[in-house]
Amino acid sequence: MAIFYHEQEGLFHLQSRDMSYVIQLAHGYPAHAYWGKRLSEQGNLSGLIQHVERCSFIPNSVPEDNSISLDTLPQEYPQYGTGDFRTPAYQVQLNDGTRVTELKYVTHRIIKGKQSLEGLPAVYAEDGDEVQTLELELSDNNSGLTVVLSYTMFETFNAIARSVKFINRGKEACRLLKALSASVDFQDADFEWLCLHGSWVRERHIERRAIGHGGTSAASRRGSSSHQMNPFIALLRPNTDEDQGDVYGFSLVYSGNFEAEAQVDQFDTTRVSIGINGFDFSWLLLPGESFQTPEAVMVYSSEGLGGMSRTYHKLYRTRLCRGIHRDRERPILVNNWEATYFDFNAEKVEAIATSAAELGIELFVLDDGWFGKRDDDTSSLGDWMVDQNKLPKGLADLADRVIRQGLQFGLWFEPEMISPDSDLYRKHPDWCLHAPERRRTEARKQLVLDMSRQDVRDYLFERLSGILTAAPITYIKWDMNRNMTEIGSVLASAERQSETAHRYILGLYELLERLTERFPEILFESCSGGGGRFDPGMLYYMPQTWTSDDTDAVERLKIQYGTSLVYPISTMGAHVSAVPNHQVGRVTPLKTRGDVAMSGNLGYELDLTVFTEEEKAVVRQQVSIYKDIRSLVQQGDLYRLRSPFEGSRNETAWMFVSEDRREALVFYFQVLAIPNAPLKRLALKGLNPEWTYCIEDLEILYRGDRLMQAGLHLPLFHHDYVSQCWKVKVV
Repeated sequence: MAIFYHEQEGLFHLQSRDMSYVIQLAHGYPAHAYWGKRLSEQGNLSGLIQHVERCSFIPNSVPEDNSISLDTLPQEYPQYGTGDFRTPAYQVQLNDGTRVTELKYVTHRIIKGKQSLEGLPAVYAEDGDEVQTLELELSDNNSGLTVVLSYTMFETFNAIARSVKFINRGKEACRLLKALSASVDFQDADFEWLCLHGSWVRERHIERRAIGHGGTSAASRRGSSSHQMNPFIALLRPNTDEDQGDVYGFSLVYSGNFEAEAQVDQFDTTRVSIGINGFDFSWLLLPGESFQTPEAVMVYSSEGLGGMSRTYHKLYRTRLCRGIHRDRERPILVNNWEATYFDFNAEKVEAIATSAAELGIELFVLDDGWFGKRDDDTSSLGDWMVDQNKLPKGLADLADRVIRQGLQFGLWFEPEMISPDSDLYRKHPDWCLHAPERRRTEARKQLVLDMSRQDVRDYLFERLSGILTAAPITYIKWDMNRNMTEIGSVLASAERQSETAHRYILGLYELLERLTERFPEILFESCSGGGGRFDPGMLYYMPQTWTSDDTDAVERLKIQYGTSLVYPISTMGAHVSAVPNHQVGRVTPLKTRGDVAMSGNLGYELDLTVFTEEEKAVVRQQVSIYKDIRSLVQQGDLYRLRSPFEGSRNETAWMFVSEDRREALVFYFQVLAIPNAPLKRLALKGLNPEWTYCIEDLEILYRGDRLMQAGLHLPLFHHDYVSQCWKVKVV
């Protein structure tokens, strides 16, 4: 891993173990020369960019060289207004109202290690020797605007972490209208686009299609990263699959409004950009002030989607997630939500905990309804005081009851919300996001607290800290059950109202930093109606996320498969729930529900007290098995074998392989039974072809090459919604 500077050519070569990224200065403009498989530093890297004079409708940016036009030059951080008509990475409005700036190279720095981003989550280095960072300083001479482009290269990952810092070194204020985190100009358009789309209870479904002229985009304007689009896209070469082909991944470490776009121009070049959504965004920069963009993590893989995923998984699991829980096995939990909803008391909770303890479950989580006068979802958000009618002896007593059964105690919060029917709202009606004299749009009978306000954050920190110190709580589920409307803050001036959505996210991050620093022993899980804010930004503070409110085993195959394209298995909460399923009404076997949930962080979300002895035996076995395999599931390498989005969509399969390749776990799922079905085999991945492996239960020995080339025989299933699991160990 190294960053080389060739002064004579004005060329920067960023090199990791298997990847190169090349930037070359063209008359002061940072130009994108190459991104892909590792290039030799000893070779001739100049001449990667071809300069050709075009027609009169292509403006010439350099009078003495008609072959240089910003409209054709592949750039690192393009601007609008000086000759490039493609999508810009940034736009600035100067004090005189004009929007023309021109950034040119001033200097650069090559730094050992990686600096943190002020107020923002980002990947990090534990050892300064594992990363190097290039900072390119650019300046617009007329306005005094300085922009620093940051590129961090990791030694053992084919990944680049990019961000941008704007500094106003001029004498007058200016306004950022757009400030993306990364932009890459590819020399051709021979790509397919991949994104993760969906809705509530149908998150992160994979969509793949060819890109064409014009723009292809994914975005959120909901105030959060959203159920509808995840802040990730990838470009793939045609015919790329799980195991082969070039993939370029773009993931934004941010939890608010975002945009990502691939634009194909008239010459079949492709510009990809990602960052904060420029819609309804601006930021006033006074002289001397700066603005930091979120970080974009770009991953290159020559080994298909699987290679890209494993890079993101290990990087995010070990260099984005933080704290003592990062490397710990996650506890098996039971959550009372689908068992009781709002209707519970201490005795009911204790009974569920008693049943859970008998089955080997380790953590009980009390969900919504324990505070204020919360008998349904119409009141009390913001009133973080225990409901004495349900829990007359308080949370400490309830926690003690649970702990006496041998379980840990966890709690649900929804801190970012406020109910109009609450004591807090009656006292502070201006604490929510709102516009003066406008309707305050409710969703789920709640409004959104203005997290850009320090007094709101201080109130929440005090209230939540009081709860967390009053009872022995080891786990928090942090929920957020609506998107933003009427995005305005009573404390913001007129010229800063369009900063509110981003300041909200910055305020949320600040509060999470304070809480996780004060309570490092607590395992925090993020949630937003399930997976509405499953993004890298939240993982920096909370190392796992409730993957979806949809707990149906069949739907979870697609949700968990799609999520795994970017996010580590250790971050995915997966629960067994009751049947008929509460979201789709489907009845699936308890074994299948368990196998799907064991492919993430296992939990249960149902009333264990009504289980039959047969059902208890199944759960007891699932819990026992998961305790044996969870380190492999949560920390192993994931290989996807069959996709629920391809072919007949009737099969899904994946496997987890230990880092030393001595152990593996294979899961296979079939949705619907097929009469007189054909015989099938399942080829495995990730094993050592020269080693001999034992398939437990079958008591058969196979060499690794046989398992990966010829595969395992699949049994004939005679029922719908079936699953099979195999343990594989080296002999």
